[in-house]
Amino acid sequence: MALDYRKCAQEIVDHIGGRDNVAQAAHCATRLRLVIKDNSKVDKEYLDNVEGVKGMFESNGQLQLIIGTGTVNKVYDEFLSITGMTAATKDDVKAAAAAKQPLWKQLLKPIGDVFVPILPAIVASGLMMGLVEALGKIPGLNFAGTDWYSFLDMVANTAFAYLPVIVAISAARVFGGNIFLGAVIGLLMIHSALTNGWSAADGYGVWYLFGNIRITDSYSLLQINQLGYQGHVIPVIIAVLLMSNIEKWFHKHVPEMLDLFITPLCTVLITALITFTMIGPVFSGLETLVLSGARVLVKNPVGAMVMGAIYPVTVVMGLHHMYNVIEAGMLSDPALMLNTWMPIASAANFAQFGACLAVGLKAKNNKTKVIAIPSALSASLGITEPAIFGVNLRYYKPFLAGMVGGAVGSIFGAVTGIGATAYGVTGIPGYLTINNIPVYTILLLVSGGVAFAGAWIFWNEDVKTPKKAEEDKTEEAAPFEQKPVITCEAGEILAPVKGNVIPQDKIPDETFATGVLGSGVGIEPEEETVHAPFDGTISSVAESKHAVGISGPNDMEVLIHIGVDTVSMNGEGFEPLVKEGDKVTAGQPLLRFSRKAIRAAKHPDVVVVLLTNSDDYKEVKLGN
Repeated sequence: MALDYRKCAQEIVDHIGGRDNVAQAAHCATRLRLVIKDNSKVDKEYLDNVEGVKGMFESNGQLQLIIGTGTVNKVYDEFLSITGMTAATKDDVKAAAAAKQPLWKQLLKPIGDVFVPILPAIVASGLMMGLVEALGKIPGLNFAGTDWYSFLDMVANTAFAYLPVIVAISAARVFGGNIFLGAVIGLLMIHSALTNGWSAADGYGVWYLFGNIRITDSYSLLQINQLGYQGHVIPVIIAVLLMSNIEKWFHKHVPEMLDLFITPLCTVLITALITFTMIGPVFSGLETLVLSGARVLVKNPVGAMVMGAIYPVTVVMGLHHMYNVIEAGMLSDPALMLNTWMPIASAANFAQFGACLAVGLKAKNNKTKVIAIPSALSASLGITEPAIFGVNLRYYKPFLAGMVGGAVGSIFGAVTGIGATAYGVTGIPGYLTINNIPVYTILLLVSGGVAFAGAWIFWNEDVKTPKKAEEDKTEEAAPFEQKPVITCEAGEILAPVKGNVIPQDKIPDETFATGVLGSGVGIEPEEETVHAPFDGTISSVAESKHAVGISGPNDMEVLIHIGVDTVSMNGEGFEPLVKEGDKVTAGQPLLRFSRKAIRAAKHPDVVVVLLTNSDDYKEVKLGN
């Protein structure tokens, strides 16, 4: 059955606190992205069960509703129509959301923003490095001594050898600087005139640009080391952040006719001086300490266990991209050249796959199955957001089972000491970069198996039974004998109003008469109360109060429209007795209307009854 986009959007608006509680709204390929002013006004439980919403989560200050490719844009259009908002870009939403974030999140977020766009280059290089290394180790092939090996090895390690340049370009885009000036800063930090950072132990030159104030015989207070920053990323990001702000300042204060000459020259020179005197030495030292700590942590089973457990928590918080810094440093270090962090991430991700798969196989609710099984497959490929946000975190216990599975798998990874030749690749694709396939297979089976078992044993589906109709209804007894006016294999639709039934092609409105909106009939009313045509749920009540939508048995969707062109009456003469989401029973009054007011507005008062999803049924019989 096709999704009612208007209904879906209306339910979302009604349960996020209305238009006034939305700061910005945009959408991506699959998600409706909203920045909410007051989260306490959001009815998350209701939103989670809105038809068309496959999952919901909060990330980076945004309320994100997973709706799906090809559907979200239609729901978004209806959302804008209902709220009267104008379309915003994802960048607008991100900016509005960022302003609401805690300071520590605002500081960490740019790291993820810098690394996400460059992942394809890193992944491609890592995969090629793994393949080339594997070919070089095949006995009898002697591939390692060939020119092809030398050529492919050069191609494979280029992204890592010049990582600061790639990072600098991406950082310039994030911080709003000129990407070419960013590239210059990145190139400066690995310039061939500098001693390669990995060769510092063999000695390096120094500059005395501001004098020579000796602290010891071998060290001057103002000396600038002629050392490159190969393998470092944090100093590059900080340097480009500085560059971008300097550039913006000059653009703002330098006359336009001189801007082209003064701004780039001064920006690069000032950034270079500050980078080599302060930013580079300080932040490279801090980065080295962090990297050393991470190496110790992942080698220690206890440390690995903790990281494997909390890894999905950092995904929820949107902080997991910060690990890219650690992984990049590991791969860029000639003494290591191995990403030992990857097995921890892979164990954590595959555990979420196992937990999500258990939910999909155990659930009896079809909507849960439809969401869980594809999400589990995505998680097995290393993309865990659908599984975490759409299933595991939603049901809580599967998420905890995934944390336990990740912890157990990470212990195994630390004990065995396996690693990868790339980052950004986990789960099944990780086979292309891992250095020990059999051990990696055991790691995936352990982490996924533990999580699957935990979710299967401890999670039980909470099947909520709807309240009895008697508890919700405020109906009155039907004052007339309702007879079927539309019949299909799904059931009968009773006349909602007393009167003379006319064929669809006699309805005085071309849209209704031609069946564009579905098969139905017209009724020339003798009374002024509309009654429910079956037991069902109110799916929509028009803002102009002249129409009601109701969903009923076997997914029948019915529209009851009072009068023709009565939307122009702006609700005058109409009194809805129900609201969206109300459960109703056959014969229950839904709406009162004034035939006199309709005639005074010079509109036909015929009541139109349409089965809007009539195309879903093989045979639809009209008339009584």
